[in-house]
Amino acid sequence: MLKDVVKTKNEIVQWIREYFEKNGPTCSAVIGISGGKDSSVTAALLAEALGKDRVVGVLMPNGVQSDISDSEEIVSLLGIRHVTVNIKDGFDGLSGAINQALADGAVGAVELSRDSIINMPPRLRMSTLYAIAQALPEGGRVVNTCNRSEDYIGYSTKYGDAAGDFSPLANVLVHEVIQIGEILGLPERLTKKAPSDGLSGMTDEDKIGFTYAVLDHYILTGECADQATRERIDRMHRLNLHKLQLMPNYSLDTAMQEPNSL
Repeated sequence: MLKDVVKTKNEIVQWIREYFEKNGPTCSAVIGISGGKDSSVTAALLAEALGKDRVVGVLMPNGVQSDISDSEEIVSLLGIRHVTVNIKDGFDGLSGAINQALADGAVGAVELSRDSIINMPPRLRMSTLYAIAQALPEGGRVVNTCNRSEDYIGYSTKYGDAAGDFSPLANVLVHEVIQIGEILGLPERLTKKAPSDGLSGMTDEDKIGFTYAVLDHYILTGECADQATRERIDRMHRLNLHKLQLMPNYSLDTAMQEPNSL
């Protein structure tokens, strides 16, 4: 638990202000609003740091989103500018075109895999955020809303929700995000809402096989009572480190290089 939640919240707010002073003094922050705790807390921090007029929320359902009212509630509560972009036509068009191209099996695959289908929407959403940021007259900077717990096990889509220009919650664990949300006065049903990908019918915790409470405790202390869970966390962390690292590149100045592990 954070020892001084108010102090941490204030430090993040100040960090956001300093980022914009150096990287876009007149720019607005552009953030995808899912209605979950991470985007809700981040949006509230941005509104406090920059003022509500410099925050643009983007709601991006893929067809019908059953909890879209949560997204609408947070932008209304904060009073920030917002737009809704339904990505279904883009998703259907692109996935259809790819499946048509793969159908003859020339490259081995004959259709998109389930992982491809799950990861395509987050990448389309990130493209949407950057398109809107570049369309703003004042310019925009895209916010990454991932938290430290998710980043540790790589529970994000590379070049999707793992992307962005700056990341206020990158060093904040899940239970700490909830604490900050409480200090910001956000509705508890949003800050404690069980995260889900909206496709599988399962919560994120169901899919990863352990709770964020167990993960947070392990990150902080190195302790995990269940050996199988410890090994699963370690494996996920190891396999997903590439999502947090810069792209490996060959250097002409070095004869031999050891590439980053993937």
